[in-house]
Amino acid sequence: MGSKVVSRAERFSCFLRSLQDDQSSNSCTYEEDIHMIKTKGDKITAVNVYSANQTIFVCEKALPKINGQGDELNTETSNCSADDDEDSCDVLHTEQGPQPLTVMKARELLSLYTLSQNPAVSAVDSKPILHPLWVRCDMCDPAGTAWFGAEPVCAGNKVTGVKLYSVTCKGSDVEKKSLVTLEELKQVHKNRHHPSSSGIKGNARFSLFGSTIVENTTIESQSSVTVDFKWSHVESILEIPPLSSTATLNIKVVCGDMRSPMFEMYRELEFLQTLADGLKTGETEWMEPVESPSAVNLTKAYLEELRNMSKTLQDQAAKTTETQKLKQETDPPIFNSFLERGDLDFVEQLWDRMRKSVTSYQDIGDCLKLVVEALRYGDIKPWIHRDSNSSLSKLILQSYHQQIDHVSLTGITPVTMLLEMGLDKMRKDYINYLIGEELTTLNHLCYYLSTEVDLQEQVIRLRKLHHLLEIIVTCGTFLGLPYDRLFVLTQSCLNHYKTSTYDEEHEFKLQIKPALISHFYQKEHPVVWGVEISSSQGLREVRTSLQLSDKPLVDHAIFKTDLPNETVNGDIEEPAFFSTMMCCSFTSFA
Repeated sequence: MGSKVVSRAERFSCFLRSLQDDQSSNSCTYEEDIHMIKTKGDKITAVNVYSANQTIFVCEKALPKINGQGDELNTETSNCSADDDEDSCDVLHTEQGPQPLTVMKARELLSLYTLSQNPAVSAVDSKPILHPLWVRCDMCDPAGTAWFGAEPVCAGNKVTGVKLYSVTCKGSDVEKKSLVTLEELKQVHKNRHHPSSSGIKGNARFSLFGSTIVENTTIESQSSVTVDFKWSHVESILEIPPLSSTATLNIKVVCGDMRSPMFEMYRELEFLQTLADGLKTGETEWMEPVESPSAVNLTKAYLEELRNMSKTLQDQAAKTTETQKLKQETDPPIFNSFLERGDLDFVEQLWDRMRKSVTSYQDIGDCLKLVVEALRYGDIKPWIHRDSNSSLSKLILQSYHQQIDHVSLTGITPVTMLLEMGLDKMRKDYINYLIGEELTTLNHLCYYLSTEVDLQEQVIRLRKLHHLLEIIVTCGTFLGLPYDRLFVLTQSCLNHYKTSTYDEEHEFKLQIKPALISHFYQKEHPVVWGVEISSSQGLREVRTSLQLSDKPLVDHAIFKTDLPNETVNGDIEEPAFFSTMMCCSFTSFA
């Protein structure tokens, strides 16, 4: 009997090692009904505490194959035996998501894994160490076990033991007295490990910015700012993180939020992207015009205004500034731009008119023809910034000497010229803010401002710069972060995007002092609150932890709940927390 078990353990180990060594595959089937996945531990919320930075094996039930067209994937309750406690399986398992194994099967697989790692039973000394194994469980035991895990403990290349993990879950509950107390958690740890001494640490996550509820209506937002706290000397469950905690902001900002002061700049950038996409694909989906007069009529009126202007250039600049101020006063309250400048030159003002009104390639060509003709005949002598780089700016400089190169405004030339105008203008907008707020220097912006790369790459870098501004403005406006934190965040974003692709899903991290945001979280409920008790040290360290969360940390079960959403007087009730307990033990092979 013993030899058969050892043989099974070795076969299971060979199967895992084959998957571990296979660079082309991240999943396969074991014994027909078990699905094995190779993934990163931080992708599984419930096991993230123990295996965040490791590659792990995830073991789950293989989905049944559908043979007939009439077959359907239904949501079913887990198959629990009649002997199971009737309250212990108060969950549903959906067959459209990951499927758990029975607790008994999970224990069997963990036993095979552990046995295969024991040098006294199996020859593992000369073989690479296996990734940790985590098995989804159906929670149909009295404890409500959702996960079992095992991880080899090594001294050098030699396996000296195994750490065994269990994750148990309970459904949501608003009664704080029904939650496990800190003393009870300490007793659980003491009963399992009999430590002479132990340490205790707290952690919590609060949401500072994201989706909001206004008059029972949820305003969805893809952007989010959360803060993670870590502290020692925990005194009670769900205690507020002390001001001595370490705090880290997790910032994810998706551009295009109408609540953002950057929204108008985002619309301008979207038009710029439309032009770039048109050059790349040959097809353009034009945005709805903001101005009612046609682009050609707006351009004619602007040129006529310049022809009739007899004032000095200084007066012209002053009038431009006054026009900008009047415009700001008439904009809706939702737009409070940080980036509007009062020193827009001729090309920038022309861009501003055209991007709000053009609806075709013909519009662009006709507008630029009017401008080039006015320059050629000396009808206008517009001023431009000294460092302007667009093709139109170069023609204007030539017009000062009555020598203008011939420009064929056909094909893609007009679109290219307009795209250059927009890139030039928006780069100055971003420089104006970042330098003006002393958040960086021109030297640190060289990568983003380079015109040595092609236009498509210039647009990509401008989008990165815009995303950076969205992040800074969000943290400065909605969180009120001080200058020193915004400066550090700016440098972090600039350095990240010099080597990374554009990604609005990326989460930027920023260390802050809890006192800076205490008014945001001290009266709020945490998204996640946790406590961890640990004893022993080094490889033999063992931990017992509790996580309370507003959403379940288990993705292969749907918890039943009959909790009301509101009280009788309409106030939101105390939050309901899902309880997840994680225990670990150490088994030595010595």
